[in-house]
Amino acid sequence: MASQSVSLSPLVFNGDQYHIWAVRMRAYLRGQGPWQYVEEEKQPPQLGPNPTLNQMRMYEEEMSKAPRALSHIHSAVTDLVFTRIMACETAKEAWDRLGEEFMGSDTTRNMQVMNLRREFEMLRMQEVEKVKEYVDRLMSVVNKIRLLGVEMSDKMIVEKVLVSLPERFESKISSLEDSKDLSQISLTKLVHALQAQEQRKLMRQEDSNEGAMLAAQKGVNTQGSNRRYVGDKRGK
Repeated sequence: MASQSVSLSPLVFNGDQYHIWAVRMRAYLRGQGPWQYVEEEKQPPQLGPNPTLNQMRMYEEEMSKAPRALSHIHSAVTDLVFTRIMACETAKEAWDRLGEEFMGSDTTRNMQVMNLRREFEMLRMQEVEKVKEYVDRLMSVVNKIRLLGVEMSDKMIVEKVLVSLPERFESKISSLEDSKDLSQISLTKLVHALQAQEQRKLMRQEDSNEGAMLAAQKGVNTQGSNRRYVGDKRGK
């Protein structure tokens, strides 16, 4: 039981990486039930006259969600961060206070998004760079944009990868365009297809290098045999 309760505990926020903590904390509160009291500061329904035992139980459960949401937030921050929200009386007030302080103003966020979008547009795959290396660089920027609350679809990322590919992938792009399935392909399938072509090209290069080495070795052996034959003939 102890290990199960530990696994369900939220990540503790210490003042760094607020965007990541907020995403995880939001998912945690949704899983526990009281997120609506953080998002909307929802008011619990009033209990009607002559309630049944079941209605009373449900009412008490609903009434406990708002203070439980605030308790969850309190337990998911360090003491230093807690001092910033200790005067907040509702979960929504505490959540909004943390967002204002650690996520920055709308102007600051808009500037961050604009700079990250520019970085996204400028990213290009290098000729010698592997597919995974480029996609990892690209997704690092995408995730930063998403954490700021801006939606970036997989289709947009797929299109970015396709226009950023170097010449060595032209044949693969042509085959995808011929299949007329380019608009439906997922990022995962695209990466796997490009990696497969990358691997095939690497294997061809290895075979070519091995063939060249065998040919060179054969030439050396042939020259050695000829020299021995000439030497034997002169000796005779």
